Amino acid sequence: MAEMTSEREGLRIDPDSFAGGHFRHAVHNTWDPYGDVSQEALRRDRENLIEADVTREQFVGMLQILARFGAGEEAVTEDLTPLLGVLDDIDDQMFVASQVYDEALHTEFFDRYWREVVLEVAERTDWPALMPTDERFFNESYVELFDRTERAMSSLEGDSSPANRVRAYCHYHIGIESILAQTGYWNITKLFGPDETTLEVAREMPDLPGLVEGIRHVRADEGRHVGFGMHKIQHHVANDDVAPDVVADVLETLMPLIAESVAVDASDPEDDPVVDYARAKLEHRLDVILDEEADVPPAEELVELTPTIAR
Repeated sequence: MAEMTSEREGLRIDPDSFAGGHFRHAVHNTWDPYGDVSQEALRRDRENLIEADVTREQFVGMLQILARFGAGEEAVTEDLTPLLGVLDDIDDQMFVASQVYDEALHTEFFDRYWREVVLEVAERTDWPALMPTDERFFNESYVELFDRTERAMSSLEGDSSPANRVRAYCHYHIGIESILAQTGYWNITKLFGPDETTLEVAREMPDLPGLVEGIRHVRADEGRHVGFGMHKIQHHVANDDVAPDVVADVLETLMPLIAESVAVDASDPEDDPVVDYARAKLEHRLDVILDEEADVPPAEELVELTPTIAR
């Protein structure tokens, strides 16, 4: 028995590691952006949009949300690659490889939704057939947020120190994946899902079951990504003398850009329920990451949609 244990210890993969567990979660929960969101659900989205009393301004506002989500998924698919080149542990490498695949699936879903819902609806109405790359959808804060994330990830190729890895994880896994994306899931679900909402504009928007179903799959994947990033930051802070201020400084610097990227009312992001949600997520993530005794919550818990946000 001792000899068998020794042989197992010499294996490359540790199925009991944090990354190993998240990799298996990815394998068991993979989905198909074409097969797992039905044609019927998308047909209902098209019909609901056409039949609803939605103004041109509201339609374009919806497209802005979708365009930013789709562009974000495409950007993070590209930006994650440098991390693979600096990770030494095979379990970490396997997990990040699965994350790149996940992000590609998300990019595919938003592309499909634009083709099969947005453009189809535009053809049958007098609403504009705008493309997801239209520059009007991306304000300066959104562009700057992703530019900073790209630079943070690319910098790993020249400096893979623990502190620089923490900065990269904070930009990518926390700023983008956790705070920005999680706020987006909540906003879309509240705007276009069947549940009652505190967002006033949602009362005027139709249910879009296909979009909400796709977001549910995307959100489930992101729980793994957020958990992995939180775990790695915790590890580096606890074991590699990375100051907690490194984490707080990066996230607090990114928060104004995130707020201006998600605000429903761009003229007053300080008094916006969506921005409140984003700030609450930031505070919660910092509480867990900077507490050495705290366990990173399971993936499903990390992406739960909090029903209300207190000011």
